[in-house]
Amino acid sequence: MENTKRTVTCGELTKADVGKKVVLNGWVSRTRDLGGLVFIRLRDRYGITQVMVGDNASDDVKKIASSLKSEYCIAVEGTVAARADKDVNKDMATGEIEVEATDIEIFTTSQELPFSIEEVRQKDGTVVVPNEDLRLKYRYLDLRRDPMQHNIILRSQVAFATREYLTSKGFLEIETPTFIKSTPEGARDYLVPSRVHPGKFYSLPQSPQLYKQLLMVSGFDKYFQIARCYRDEDARGDRQPEFTQIDMELSFTNREEVLSTTEGMMAHIFKKTLNYDLPVKFDRIAWEDAFDWYGSDKPDLRFDLKMQDATFMADLADFNAFKAGAANAGRDIQRHKRSGLKALVVKNVADKYSRKQVEALEAVAKTYKAKGLAWMKVNQDGVFEGGISKFYTGKEAEICSKLGAEKNDLLLFVSDENWQLACTALGAVRKQLGKDLNLYNPNDEFHFAWIIDFPYFAWNEEENHWETEHHMFTLPQKQYWDTLESDPGAVKGDLYDLVLNGYELASGSMRINDPALQQRIFKIVGYSNERAEKAFGFLVQAFKFGAPPHGGIAPGLDRLVMLMCHEESIHEVIAFPKNNLAMSPMDECPSYIDDAQLEELHIRCVEKE
Repeated sequence: MENTKRTVTCGELTKADVGKKVVLNGWVSRTRDLGGLVFIRLRDRYGITQVMVGDNASDDVKKIASSLKSEYCIAVEGTVAARADKDVNKDMATGEIEVEATDIEIFTTSQELPFSIEEVRQKDGTVVVPNEDLRLKYRYLDLRRDPMQHNIILRSQVAFATREYLTSKGFLEIETPTFIKSTPEGARDYLVPSRVHPGKFYSLPQSPQLYKQLLMVSGFDKYFQIARCYRDEDARGDRQPEFTQIDMELSFTNREEVLSTTEGMMAHIFKKTLNYDLPVKFDRIAWEDAFDWYGSDKPDLRFDLKMQDATFMADLADFNAFKAGAANAGRDIQRHKRSGLKALVVKNVADKYSRKQVEALEAVAKTYKAKGLAWMKVNQDGVFEGGISKFYTGKEAEICSKLGAEKNDLLLFVSDENWQLACTALGAVRKQLGKDLNLYNPNDEFHFAWIIDFPYFAWNEEENHWETEHHMFTLPQKQYWDTLESDPGAVKGDLYDLVLNGYELASGSMRINDPALQQRIFKIVGYSNERAEKAFGFLVQAFKFGAPPHGGIAPGLDRLVMLMCHEESIHEVIAFPKNNLAMSPMDECPSYIDDAQLEELHIRCVEKE
């Protein structure tokens, strides 16, 4: 073959191209040898084209075609021909044509594959997915699979749409350092030893937080960066040691502008990449309401099941478990005034739930430290039965009226002295019911919501001191400035989380720009002047030179694409992720370093006793 460079891709030929002479490059997806007639499915990232080697081909071409195996990388020269009507494949973009090969050149052959690149389905229709560590060991093969090609391509499109939108709104894309000073930001830092400064270390950034605030002081009023971040924390499905966020910051702004800018960006991303229309404004829910109604500050709102206050039931019967939850409202250190007696009414499922199934839900509640899950059913006669029904016989009308319960409904309760614990436990049951009963609204594929009015401080019981709920540079809401020290538990922060389908997608806040206010926050959380100066002195110093009011947000790119792809792990949307042990089976990273390199870095490794 004189010219092996492709003239078209494997996904673009149509009936309009019949008669054209073309060159295709790609991988052999599969072959069918019918004896004198060989069909080859040729694949690249753009699609699949069927190649036919028939009577008109030379003996040499027929011989090469018969030798081809899966994942051979080849070039094909031939002429586009229309398929007969009975042979048209409507499931393929190129299904109306095939290429009659006149020449084939093998670029490289392939060994036997460790797993199939092609989709393998079981008899019940489920797709067989290879073992994850095997996939990660041969990630370059895994990335050839259609689902992975789709995910990585969508990720690229999302990144482009992000840049497109923010640039159109006057944002500047500015890079911040990868080697920075180690500062306390919650998770452990990844450290990089300095060869030229023995005993000193750089830190990889957990986020560009301090630097983007410095950019605001510098006068760049609209900054963004698709930023790489690093946190040495335990891995899970939506976490990685290295991850990517859409980092944004604005000066001379307020919360409303940050939220509306983010809403506009998400609308642009979803429309541009998925042709999906998001609402102009997202739901907004106060933090306490989110816990009170859904048991979480990242609620899945694709279904309507909402928790209710059942305090009134403590006075209807001599049931001590309920009395404890109802009596404790407002007694915790953070001044939450709500009752720890919560109810869920699950509509029209009482006849479907056995005692064993209810016990499985109770196990979910106990995972979140609930003492138990009380329950009863409303039978077809409107009478309570099962569980705690004996305590409330004759009270059906009042209870059903107040909780909105009807015949065949299942009533579930959690009671605890700690309001937040009760909410969290019953919220986990709510989430499980959503999965078990498939309660999701099919017309609400992506449900965004803002969680606002977070507590500014959280009490650390083990260490007996206040901590910030978000980070120490968050601006407290102005009405609490006079009572920061006297009543920390009541303070709410000017911070906000963006939630999508039960996942926290982004956190952000308005920032402190007054050095005196910043020092007050340091003092409340137990940071001495010396410690604060050592960790954050350069930022506080910058605030002394006319720092503008500013705020920002940082949506997680990995998590966003994961949810857009309907995946359950960010491993599925990252080209080369680490496994759940923070290791790469492909290149065996992390690896040992030889003694010469360690000596050069002034480091000695010692065995752990």
